[in-house]
Amino acid sequence: MSSSLRHRARQIHRGVRTRLRHIDVPIDDVSVGAYLVPTESPESDGTLEWHHTTLVVVEASAGGQRGLGYSYADLGTANLIQEMLVDVVVGQDAMAVPDCWLAMVETIRNLGRPGIASMAISAMDAALWDLKARLLNLPLVSLLGRVRDGVPIYGSGGFTSYSIKQLQGQLSRWAENGIPRVKMKVGRDPACDPERVRAARDAIGSEVDLFVDANGAYSRKQALRLANTFAGYEVSWFEEPVSSDDLDGLRLIRDEGPAGMDITAGEYGYDLFYFRRMLEAGAVDVLQADATRCAGITGFLQVAGLCQAQPIPLSAHCGPSIHVHPSCALMPVRHIEYFHDHVRIEQMLFDGVLVPVHGVLYPDLTRPGMGLELKRADAQRFAV
Repeated sequence: MSSSLRHRARQIHRGVRTRLRHIDVPIDDVSVGAYLVPTESPESDGTLEWHHTTLVVVEASAGGQRGLGYSYADLGTANLIQEMLVDVVVGQDAMAVPDCWLAMVETIRNLGRPGIASMAISAMDAALWDLKARLLNLPLVSLLGRVRDGVPIYGSGGFTSYSIKQLQGQLSRWAENGIPRVKMKVGRDPACDPERVRAARDAIGSEVDLFVDANGAYSRKQALRLANTFAGYEVSWFEEPVSSDDLDGLRLIRDEGPAGMDITAGEYGYDLFYFRRMLEAGAVDVLQADATRCAGITGFLQVAGLCQAQPIPLSAHCGPSIHVHPSCALMPVRHIEYFHDHVRIEQMLFDGVLVPVHGVLYPDLTRPGMGLELKRADAQRFAV
């Protein structure tokens, strides 16, 4: 290399180092809010009943920008963020999100990773990724590195508290709106489940994929028997046929169940070790993960790495608005759950919520970060 070229290379190197030093931005403020949103009517699945959903929102500020993250958790999660995580994050470099994530994980060591500790980290971590993308004036998917333009969804609801008429109405509306796959809840009354599944198939026709979710309500033998019954109605997805803690049971249903029916679980995973155990047990055909539970977008990226190494598909559980950008940046992702409660809440409380086009969510590349803004006036009436 000539002396002039070496001189030019040194100048470029010094310029890059200077620019990198200039984008270090300390986080100067974090705020936390919790919002209790009643359901439209009482809801239930195979193992739980609920009347409201709590949304915990974190906003982190740096360099004149504000990032937004959230989790569907409870008031204890909001308190944990305020008491334990805010001081850890404030003053840290907003450009070093994994460093902030690791500091939060170390801080909650004595609490344990499962449960509200990981959900608290999830909300904060999402806010920090959103903040970093806004500081760089990039949509989050561009920061992470896009591998697809949009991600397919499946309509999810079909609660066991619904009448047959309500069940058919909700599922058929999704199908009519171009969503080619829908999911319903089963397990509350196993004797009635075949009739409910038949009614769902009648409502959506033969061209739409039908998924069922038992939320771990069945025993192993019940699940095997019903899997074969559901296959007669072309059910192609059986979520948590038994408890997600029963890895041997999930493997049994996967091995002995009907061909063409995916066995899935993973929504209750809070750390990487949980997901690794599930994959090592051969328990699922498709792994689920939830960025509002599994320690945020950083955790979701880690789970995707496990899936890619197997290889096995990954499906994003609930919280559609928080999953769109990372799902478009991760190769193993198959689809996102377009969950009725969360779609309703996100449309009520956030500006920038995406609308599916022919069953696909496309990130808005004209908006930085995740593209979401809290509707403060609308949210205030639900504040707790």
